[in-house]
Amino acid sequence: MLSRVQVEEAIKAGAGVLRLQPSWVPRSFMIPGRRLKLHPDDLYAFGGHRGGINERWFSSTTKASNGPDTLPDEGLSYVRPDKGEKFLLKDAVETAGDLLLGADVMKREGGWNLLCKFFDNMGPIPHHMHQSDEFAKLVGQKGKPEAYYFPPQYNQTQNNFPHTYMGLEPGTTKDDIRRCLERWNQGDNGILAYARAYRLVPGTGWQINPGILHAPGSLVTYEPQVNSDVFAMFQSEVDGRIVDWGLLTKDVKPEHSKDLDYLISMLDWEGNLNPNFAESNKTFPKPVKPVEEMEAEGYREVWITYGTSFYSAKELTVLPGRSVTIKDSAAYGVILTQGHGLLAKQTVSTPSMIRFGQMTEDEVFVTAATAQAGLLVENKSSSDPLVLLKHFGPGNPDAEPLRKK
Repeated sequence: MLSRVQVEEAIKAGAGVLRLQPSWVPRSFMIPGRRLKLHPDDLYAFGGHRGGINERWFSSTTKASNGPDTLPDEGLSYVRPDKGEKFLLKDAVETAGDLLLGADVMKREGGWNLLCKFFDNMGPIPHHMHQSDEFAKLVGQKGKPEAYYFPPQYNQTQNNFPHTYMGLEPGTTKDDIRRCLERWNQGDNGILAYARAYRLVPGTGWQINPGILHAPGSLVTYEPQVNSDVFAMFQSEVDGRIVDWGLLTKDVKPEHSKDLDYLISMLDWEGNLNPNFAESNKTFPKPVKPVEEMEAEGYREVWITYGTSFYSAKELTVLPGRSVTIKDSAAYGVILTQGHGLLAKQTVSTPSMIRFGQMTEDEVFVTAATAQAGLLVENKSSSDPLVLLKHFGPGNPDAEPLRKK
């Protein structure tokens, strides 16, 4: 049983920065894109029947919902202190969440309430949606909005389909989608004929609300989201692979598993048919303050995920040979995408190859107290930028001015 003292000692030893072990997740219905730096011999480390590893989850207190063979700790992040045994971040939050997130956040949220990941596929994901709270709570889950950002450092190769279908073409009717579901067992059910595709651009992102159909493409995607793994696949075939009906109905009550009208009712119809979908949902980096001012101080920081109260994210770049103390109002997780240096006392570096089960230096969690006091970030390279992606949970006060009302 994890004690509060153990959590306190780990926080103290890392000067408020906890080192995290990589958390890998396979998906049976996808082909890995091979850009997450996992050794090619380890892509099927969970076994061929589980599918290839195409996701890495960050700062995760959420167990993967991955079928009957899901492991007890699948998707969960482990803290690896310099001394002592590793422990789950989930257990640390439950035992001493006030030390990690702040007492005010624990009182308001009851936990971290964020899931963030990289996903990396050779081709597109089936056209699917995530249920809203209204539908997810009927099966004991939470609804899931999510956001995308395409880190340039992981997208030097864009793989087979660097486009994403999002929403439905204006004029599409519910009867059109109903006919697609009726054709499920005839191969391709034709739902993409009613969808719009958008070219994906590294360095930009998207906001995807619950109930919106989307078929993410083949760019490596950084994805902050509500900590829920609910979804419903609406496409019966992708890249020549048949999608099981159970992936459409896994998060609905059994009595609705053949009820086509109910399944269609889970869609946000107005949101899917929005004629200005890109204008409403595409995101571009927003500097936290004037770029010239930041560069004079040796860094650049931009918001890359914003507009909602559920989560937010920044990209921090520290210029070669420079250091900066950055203050944030909330705790956050970090994944490096380039360079090496120091975060407080912790050495950080971006790996070129990772073996399954191996520890790395590219992922940490920064406590609320350390974030608020200011984290010293040092770039130890004379030539390479140090680039971090920082993911925040719900209610980050710094992101509030960017929230859509």
